[in-house]
Amino acid sequence: MDSTTSSSNETFMYFAYGSNLLSRRIHFQNPTAVRRGTGKLKDYRLDFNTQSRNWNGCSATIVEHEGRHVWGAVWEIDMVNMADLDRQEGVERNLYKALTKDVDTPTGEQITCRVYQKVTNPDENYELEDLPIDRQPSRTYLNCIWKGAEESQLPIEYIDKLKRIPHNNRDANNPTFRELSE
Repeated sequence: MDSTTSSSNETFMYFAYGSNLLSRRIHFQNPTAVRRGTGKLKDYRLDFNTQSRNWNGCSATIVEHEGRHVWGAVWEIDMVNMADLDRQEGVERNLYKALTKDVDTPTGEQITCRVYQKVTNPDENYELEDLPIDRQPSRTYLNCIWKGAEESQLPIEYIDKLKRIPHNNRDANNPTFRELSE
């Protein structure tokens, strides 16, 4: 596909790298989402930098970084849910902005996807396993990412990297989100 919408313009492709890797999570607000595979976003790195009240720790973002990459799930979602996804990501609250990026699939195909990036990106670049406490995600959020990464069948080396990210020893404030890590 060469655009964020399918040929019928009734769906769009979405690249998820955080909690929306997990099908139970994405389906809360986007019931039409169908996982179409995995992909790699080149010249970006995964990072955590802004506290989330619901998650009780920092949530994920992508940051431009030449030579690095982020793996994620590629979802096909009905256009009727685009505004729901934007709301979920806090676009109207200026938390994330929607980008359109090419994602490489394991078969070598390029798919143009909607992807979200925090509006405020970190000034300092830490390796994920060295995140300071004020940049760490909650235990609940990381569990959601880990489960989603396994469910999405991301490369095992990447899942191992995700499992080395430290958490802040807290659980999500939102009870619905806490259920995701069980």
